[in-house]
Amino acid sequence: MKDTNTKIICDICGLAEKKLQHVEGQMACSRCTLLLETVQNNPGLIKNLWRKYQDEPILLKPHPHTIDSEGELPEVLDGKRYRTVDREFNKWYLSVSEINGNPVEIFASTAFERDHQLQSRISNLTTITRLISLILRHVVLGERITLEKCLVQIKRSSRQQDDLPDMLYGVLNKYNTPDKKQ
Repeated sequence: MKDTNTKIICDICGLAEKKLQHVEGQMACSRCTLLLETVQNNPGLIKNLWRKYQDEPILLKPHPHTIDSEGELPEVLDGKRYRTVDREFNKWYLSVSEINGNPVEIFASTAFERDHQLQSRISNLTTITRLISLILRHVVLGERITLEKCLVQIKRSSRQQDDLPDMLYGVLNKYNTPDKKQ
């Protein structure tokens, strides 16, 4: 005798249902089947909705290690270190911090950090890696990116007054007014 009460899990929403349909390689419940058909038949509508809600990570699934609103990562993370050489034969070390094998931060350093000609490049590189780390935490952990968070990372990467990060911070901080903070 066949059990008609057996429920299976929808590949899209994860809810248990009695009946699923095979749609675009996915097993979907009736609600998700309708959603998939809407996405397929009305891509313009989906693009407009995406633009409307682009500040919200609407397509990201919650990660089991989602960080709190302050953006604090655990004190100790797994990581990997890579050594590379640039076109001028300077050795660079790239360290990638990971959560569950996914990158959440990247740092770069060189053995030539005391070389004054490299100081400008290093502060620019630090800015890039700090902002990439912010983006990685958004993509991997669902951390919300704000202008204020970007400003903190840019300010922390400045090595001296009037270097590029300091100038970027000065200009962008003008947009960080109380009425624009979220």
